[in-house]
Amino acid sequence: MQSPFIVELNQQNFMQVLESSQNTPLLIHFWASVSQESSAIIPQLQQLAQNYNGAMTLALLNCEQEQSIAAQFGIQALPTIALFINGQPVDGLGGPQPIQAIEEMLAKHLPSQEELLLKNALEMVAAGDQIQALPLLDSLPVELTNRGDVKLALADCYLTTQAFDQAASLLQAIPLEYQDNYYKGLVAKLELHNQAANSPEIQALEEQFALDSNNAKLAQELALNYHQVNRDEEALELIWQFISKDLGCLDGEMKKSFMDILSALGQGNAIAGKFRRQLYSILY
Repeated sequence: MQSPFIVELNQQNFMQVLESSQNTPLLIHFWASVSQESSAIIPQLQQLAQNYNGAMTLALLNCEQEQSIAAQFGIQALPTIALFINGQPVDGLGGPQPIQAIEEMLAKHLPSQEELLLKNALEMVAAGDQIQALPLLDSLPVELTNRGDVKLALADCYLTTQAFDQAASLLQAIPLEYQDNYYKGLVAKLELHNQAANSPEIQALEEQFALDSNNAKLAQELALNYHQVNRDEEALELIWQFISKDLGCLDGEMKKSFMDILSALGQGNAIAGKFRRQLYSILY
């Protein structure tokens, strides 16, 4: 299936493709089968176009088949690369070039790969796909994740994935100029969670446990209530207080609750990983 970011340039589509550079930068590669260098680099250019994911279009012009178009551009050496933006040539390279030289030329005019990744992730968040967007946002360099709009998007993803502490930390660091309706909506979601996570039942159990902090049964009940409202780190820490002091707790319901919470969090969860390591350290 032909990529939407790569076109074969010919007499029929020449003007249409050139005019498309008014909206999307256009990289034209002039090549011919008689020039091994010009044909050999095509797969690398195609991959480069895929990597840019729509931030540019690659147009391949076979100079043997489209001699009149090549003549219009005054092509004298193969391969030749020309970059068009807003219908005008802005840069180019003549003669055999390593792909790195072409990448460096494009970097002067096009967004970086990290910026393209960010654009893709922000589009996912806007479309309601926070779960898919989160690993993309997490992979960005610090200079991008420190931006206010990126912090908001990350907070949105953390709320969706129930990483409420991380969301709260980010929302506390949002610059004033980004505290718009989107920000207020995220704060409202966090507040609703906090209200649910501090129910009268939990408060009553906390008060009882404060008066009887050696009561394992009470601690287990409080931990399970924490888990039900996604306060998992508090739940595990509470049970761990008993397990770490008395390995006998691993033989009963306390162990089952601990392992159930770890299983519910999954293998990739950082909190679960922390407590699994602690458990293994005292067992082995």
